[in-house]
Amino acid sequence: MSEALEQAVEPVVFEPLPLLYEDPWLAVVNKPAGLMVHDSKLARGEDDFLADRLREQLGKPIFLVHRLDRATSGCLLLAFDRDSASVLGKALMGGEVEKDYLAVCRGWPAEAAFTVDHDLDGGPGKPVKKPAITHFQKLLEGELPVPSAGFPTSRYALLRCQPQTGRFRQIRRHLKHMFHHLIGDTSHGDGRHNRSFRMQGVHRMLLHAERLAFPHPQDGRRIEVHAPLDREFRKALDLFGWQLGQA
Repeated sequence: MSEALEQAVEPVVFEPLPLLYEDPWLAVVNKPAGLMVHDSKLARGEDDFLADRLREQLGKPIFLVHRLDRATSGCLLLAFDRDSASVLGKALMGGEVEKDYLAVCRGWPAEAAFTVDHDLDGGPGKPVKKPAITHFQKLLEGELPVPSAGFPTSRYALLRCQPQTGRFRQIRRHLKHMFHHLIGDTSHGDGRHNRSFRMQGVHRMLLHAERLAFPHPQDGRRIEVHAPLDREFRKALDLFGWQLGQA
């Protein structure tokens, strides 16, 4: 085999995925933005998935307890055996798992805290609508010197989001429903605002699963995990001079 061919078939080596919590039964990984969690109809021929990377990295089976969209970063819960996965799955369905997300949206929501109760379908091929509820808190407001809708500036807000149900792209679609589109969302967002952020070096969707709290499947003790923001999300906050300690 020629040297060129040998180089062509060398496997790609990835940086280890950061584990935020790990014990013999489960782990929480800080999922990077842009990486699909597992193979699905949305994969479109891709072959790089977080689940596969983790199986190789940890050297054992993993069972995903929930999902995050490809463009979303942050806390992702997984188990190492079926029994633990089942217990955690029941806790999730029973509302015992707390999930907090950070999001940057266009505009300034009128209320400091608000709830969106708007039924959503299950995505492609699943037209039946089901109840979907998300709680939002407005943490910070800011403006950028970019003309918008006849105004000399564009307004944006940093939100904390707590989905109470787990519908397909729930936070993204609820923000669209409120006309406060998520920045960087190419499916449900506002293209003009997305382009404005890309021009300033922010190319990711600004949704991050910052906190996860759940009962441990072995003894029920409360586990709470926080995921740090990546460099590009922090860059977006820096555009406004936002500090999370202010929120």
